[in-house]
Parts: sequence; structure tokens; C-alpha cells
Amino acid sequence: MELTHLDEQGNARMVEVGDKAVTARSATAQAEIAMQPDTLSRIMAGGMPKGDVFACARIAGIMAAKRTHELIPLCHPLPLTGIEVTLTPAPPARVRVTATVRCDWKTGVEMEALTAASVAALTVYDMCKAVDRGMTIEQVCLLEKAGGRSGHFVRPDPHP
Repeated sequence: MELTHLDEQGNARMVEVGDKAVTARSATAQAEIAMQPDTLSRIMAGGMPKGDVFACARIAGIMAAKRTHELIPLCHPLPLTGIEVTLTPAPPARVRVTATVRCDWKTGVEMEALTAASVAALTVYDMCKAVDRGMTIEQVCLLEKAGGRSGHFVRPDPHP
């Protein structure tokens, strides 16, 4: 398998995409936050000291997707056309974050979706750490990607 981010001498490089065709691309990623049952109850009741946890995490995920190229070395800046971040309670003690990112461009949006899901999960942690420092962020993974030369990928078990 050829490693596209390395040159002939093994040095890191940004992949050249200038000759690639613009195609519709999308990716969906997830992250889960495990917490104490009381923490989830407080989130759902709007009882966290810092405010609306899900609203803040949703905005953080969207902002993170837009800035992925500034955070992850060798990522291309992409003209994103859509970003959706959803946070779903999974009782008794989890929150599932799902991020879907779309663009019409020459390279995929997997890193943007993974970054959005990760930063949204980190924001949940930040918003709730005053009442639950034992939370863990788990199962950050790509669920699906479409478009581009490598085709369509769907994770066989979305909740390993």
C-alpha cells in the first residue's frame, strides 16, 4: 500500500489533489461520552452550571469541522457545504455525538467529521466537569463515508 503523505525520501508532505475531480463527498463520525447517571439527568433537566450543554457542544463541533485544516497537520482546507452535529442521550449514562460533514471537492471530509464529533464530546466534558470529572470519551470512529475514488464505506457495527 502506498503511503500518500510521504515523499520518496519518507518525509511528510501534503497530498497533491490538483488533478483530482471535484465530486460530492460526505462523512459521518461518532463519539460517545460515558458519565454518571446523575450527570445525564442534570444535562437533560438543564441543570448544569455552565448552561445548555448540547447547544454549546453542537456549536463547538461545527466550529471545529470548519477549522480542521488548522488542527490536523497535512489536511487540506475544504469548502464545506454542510455540517450537522447531533447529541443524543443514551440512558442511563451516555451521550452519543454524531457529526455529518459534506462538501463538493477533491478530497474527503472524514477528518472534519471526526474532528467535529471529538470536539463536541470534549465540550460536553468541559461543560459537565464541575459535577463529574470521571467522564470518558469513547468510541470515536468513522461511521460512513461516501464519494471519491475509494468509494462508499459503512462501519459494519456502528456501536462496537
